[in-house]
Amino acid sequence: MGIGYSRGVAVVGVGGHVVDVEVDSGNGLPATHIVGAGDAALHEARERVRAAIVNSGFPYPPGKVVISLSPASLRKTGSGFDLAIVAAVLSSRGHIPAGTLSGVALVGELALDGRVRPVRGVLPAVLAAREAGLSAVLVSSGNLAEARLVDGIASIGLRTLEDLRDYCLGLEPPDYPVAEQGGAVHPNDADSADLVDVRGQPEARRAVEIAAAGGHNLLLLGPPGTGKTMLARRLPGLLPDLCEGDALSTTAVHSVSGVLGEGRSPLVSRPPFIAPHHTASMNALVGGGHGLARPGAVSLAHNGVLFLDEAPEFAARTLDALRTPLEEGTVRIARRDGVTEFPARFQLIMAANECPCGAAEAARCDCPAGLRRRYMAKLSGPLRDRLDICVRTSPVGVRLLSDTDQESTATVRERVHRAIECATARRSVPAQNSDAATKVEDGISRTAMIPLKRGLVRGAISARGARRCLRLAWTLADIDGSNSPTQHHVVEAMTLRGDEI
Repeated sequence: MGIGYSRGVAVVGVGGHVVDVEVDSGNGLPATHIVGAGDAALHEARERVRAAIVNSGFPYPPGKVVISLSPASLRKTGSGFDLAIVAAVLSSRGHIPAGTLSGVALVGELALDGRVRPVRGVLPAVLAAREAGLSAVLVSSGNLAEARLVDGIASIGLRTLEDLRDYCLGLEPPDYPVAEQGGAVHPNDADSADLVDVRGQPEARRAVEIAAAGGHNLLLLGPPGTGKTMLARRLPGLLPDLCEGDALSTTAVHSVSGVLGEGRSPLVSRPPFIAPHHTASMNALVGGGHGLARPGAVSLAHNGVLFLDEAPEFAARTLDALRTPLEEGTVRIARRDGVTEFPARFQLIMAANECPCGAAEAARCDCPAGLRRRYMAKLSGPLRDRLDICVRTSPVGVRLLSDTDQESTATVRERVHRAIECATARRSVPAQNSDAATKVEDGISRTAMIPLKRGLVRGAISARGARRCLRLAWTLADIDGSNSPTQHHVVEAMTLRGDEI
């Protein structure tokens, strides 16, 4: 009889908190109680832990077992505490030497036969363990590749409770195979698609290049079959690989969502491309759910591209929910168990027909004027004000369909990367021209500002739109290799914004 100790990690949002697990196995009627603000999955751990211990050849405490997870005020969810609980139970009975798990966090779910199963949220859990000063983390072998993305802390994979016992006895842990690092979790189809496949649409092709170079939001308008979706899906292929910090933060979101693959490198090193269906709910788009919220499409697209095809088919209320994430780069979701925050710094690409029938010419459109207005009114004024580039596509003629003289993604990517390098050198830190924190007025001459000031005086552009216009002008200057935007760049930026749309 005695008290056993171990440590687990509670994942909230994309952050983690180290949790102390204490087990008192003493006299009393046989029963197991879990205290400490756990959800249903955590309370079900009683049966999983009991079966795993017995089926692994260890005796389960015969009397009353009290399992405490502290701090009790912190809401704890999921089955990832199973491994920490079973370690504390075994320690309380002397099956694990006391003190061998000090400085170690345990994260994993138990099968009834004692196998250790992978869980979601391992990356933020390991980051939290490192920040808490722990020296090692024990996880399922299926999560080992993900855990080893974090430097500065030892990550050890377990397959069974026998592996846990051997580790605590000082035996050499098994060397389970781990996928090589550096690959994307789900290679985007967009990375293999090439701009050379897109026929015609020179204005839209340039708009995609500008959007990629500055991280600007883009609206593609036009009839069906004119290449809007093709252009949008080829934009991620123009973007550079994610830096280490961005790759880890993006991977953390995907880890919490449970979409990281087992047995392969889980690092999301390429900008993600997320394209939800137009029937997606608000919770699916921005995040939500019961209890503590889960990330939505805007968070899965963090440091990447969110593409909304057939944008007016989305519910207007759902589209308007994008306004705050576009400005702040985060999503805060209040639920019964607290407020959860997820990162959501993404580039928004929208494609839309100009009316429900999608006629290429106004003369052939069968839609009443009121229906056309209501259709495009789904894109509210505040949302459109956050779209930096609005460009129309037009039907492609027979001659252009057979024209193969189009620039490839590789050619355009070189110009995009040069523009990004110019922007980075100007600010001395990696950042996009679309970043709201970027100063845009500095370095622009009074002459260059004249067209923009006229637009502000006429009320043709809002204050937010003016700042976004200047950021767009900086991107145009970077593409042209200019030290600062000229009046020509400002005029082109105002034209690209399409405030009359």
